Amino acid sequence: MEIRADLHIHTVLSPCGDLDMSPANIIGMALQKGLSLIGISDHNSTRQAPVIQQLGEQQGLRVLCGTEVNTAEEVHALAYFPTLERLTAFQHFLDLHLPNIKNNPDKFGYQVVVDAEEQITYEEERLLITALDVDINTIERTVHALDGIFIPAHIDKSRFSILSQLGFVPKDLKCEALELSPHTTREQFLQQNAYLSGYKFIRSSDAHYVDDIGKVFTSLSLPDLSFDSIRVAITR
Repeated sequence: MEIRADLHIHTVLSPCGDLDMSPANIIGMALQKGLSLIGISDHNSTRQAPVIQQLGEQQGLRVLCGTEVNTAEEVHALAYFPTLERLTAFQHFLDLHLPNIKNNPDKFGYQVVVDAEEQITYEEERLLITALDVDINTIERTVHALDGIFIPAHIDKSRFSILSQLGFVPKDLKCEALELSPHTTREQFLQQNAYLSGYKFIRSSDAHYVDDIGKVFTSLSLPDLSFDSIRVAITR
C-alpha cells in the first residue's frame, strides 16, 4: 500500500510546542490531512507519545513513539522505537543524560504531559531543549541497541543540524535516513550536496502548531504498518 507519513511532530510537552498540540488535536489534524502514519518527537523526551499512540490506534492512525534528541554537539536527530518497553528504556537513558537545568515556563514555555482528555498528568521541570551530555555516535548506538530507527533531523537547516554542527555526516554513523525540512526538496538539496546522494531521505513538517501537521510528508510503499515494514520502507 501507498501511504503518507509525517514523522516529525511535537506536542504540548515540547516547550516550543503550541499548547493546542494535544493528543486529540494532533490525531484529528493528521487524519484530516490524509496521513496514515505519524511520528511523535518531542525534544529529549518520549513521555507524551504513548497516549497519542493509543488514541491513534482507536481512530485508525499509526503512531510511532519516539523523540527528537539534542546531542552534545547540538545536533538534532529523530529516534523511534518498536515497543513501549524499549521506548521506556530510552527514556531512562534520556533522564540520565539530560542536564539538570530548570525550565523557566515564562521564557521557554510549559513542558506538560496530558491524557486523552487534555488533563495534565506530569510536568517536566528540567529544560528539554538543552543538549544531552553524550555525543551523536553514542546516542545512535544506544538507539540501535534498542532496535530503534535513527534519523538526523532537518539536515538542511543552518542550526541544530548535523551539517551545521559537524559539517558532514560521519561514515560510521548508522542512520536509516536523513530528514529534510519543509524548506527544501531532495532534488534541491542534492544540487548543493550531491555527495549525500547515496543516503535515503524523508521529508517532515517538524510541526509545532496544529495547522502545520502534514504540510509536507513522505510517501511510503509498504505491505503493512508494522515497525519492521516501516523501517524497510524508510530505508528503501
